[in-house]
Amino acid sequence: MEPFKVYSLFDVTPVKAKGCYLWDEKGTRYLDLYGGHAVISIGHSHPHYIAKLTEQLNKIGFYSNSIKNPLQYEMAEKLGKLSGMEDYQLFLINSGAEANENAMKLASFITGRSEILSFSKCFHGRTSGAVAVTDIPKIIAPINRTSNAILTPFNDLNAAEEKLKTKKIAAVIIEGIQGVGGIHVPEPSFLEGLGDLCKKHGTFLILDEVQSGYGRSGKFFSFQHSNVKPDLITTAKGMADGFPMGSVLIRPDIKPWTGMLGTTFGGNYLACAAAIAVLDVMKDENLVENARVIGNLLLEKLKEFPQIKEVRGKGLMIGLEFDKPIKAIREKLLYEEHIFTGAAGPNVLRLLPPLILSEEQALFFIEKFSKVLNECY
Repeated sequence: MEPFKVYSLFDVTPVKAKGCYLWDEKGTRYLDLYGGHAVISIGHSHPHYIAKLTEQLNKIGFYSNSIKNPLQYEMAEKLGKLSGMEDYQLFLINSGAEANENAMKLASFITGRSEILSFSKCFHGRTSGAVAVTDIPKIIAPINRTSNAILTPFNDLNAAEEKLKTKKIAAVIIEGIQGVGGIHVPEPSFLEGLGDLCKKHGTFLILDEVQSGYGRSGKFFSFQHSNVKPDLITTAKGMADGFPMGSVLIRPDIKPWTGMLGTTFGGNYLACAAAIAVLDVMKDENLVENARVIGNLLLEKLKEFPQIKEVRGKGLMIGLEFDKPIKAIREKLLYEEHIFTGAAGPNVLRLLPPLILSEEQALFFIEKFSKVLNECY
């Protein structure tokens, strides 16, 4: 038996990691500017993170949600204070797709409606409901196709309003910044307009902050660059620095009945310990501000490269669109300069480094990136 092939594999096997670096079995060091799909928020192997998980594992690792878990309350309090969403309710699960599934389910329960509106180039996960509202036809199986998933153009408020007028839409779901679709940032006026339209038509607004949340954009949640207040917020990737965790933040006046949403593993002791450690480090090391400062530095420097068609993003969530495939660029960065990067489609290079990225590391990347582009163009 062999492991299922999830993605195309690069010929690198990391065996150790620390901060923003990975080492392979030969001892070669790599700068990690991808963070395992934006998961590594506070850096690899942070000592506080290791201590928190070790301490908790020596006490109790798991029990179901049929008992009171004090760590859930501690995490909710710290997340509320750091994010500014103190009055929201927190439902803990295991992944971003699961968070989006539960947010859509909750909206449908409360409104009694069956349709979900999403946007061109969006990605919300690979489970049944989440993939149905995702704009990547090739990953939507026949069983996932449904007339309840309504797609409309991104950043087009008039088109969204036409769909909402039907009064059939339970929720509008939108990424704070589109990740897989190529790092597309919604206009603040578009998000704010969506919020107004959702209130007008009795529709829930779900902000998918699975990739763009947890400080990555230079705000705790990327929608906080605008003046919108969502009904539901979904999070995952950066929550627990690699330990599986997701959540739905629920507007305070929404009152789900007990059992409306459920989970076996969600919010377990180890996941909460990991998530609390992440919040501690984010606060103590001022990582949201660091993402803003270092992100702005990178964006400014990257806009100077004539080879790049367009630079998009906020904070440490950056997309670089080229007029040709980026495969050769990524391979040179990885195998010759020892820098991990990501992709969002064939022509977009994606940067999602740990939020601890330093100015020195950012400038090192710019130097090596310049060398690679000169060789490829």
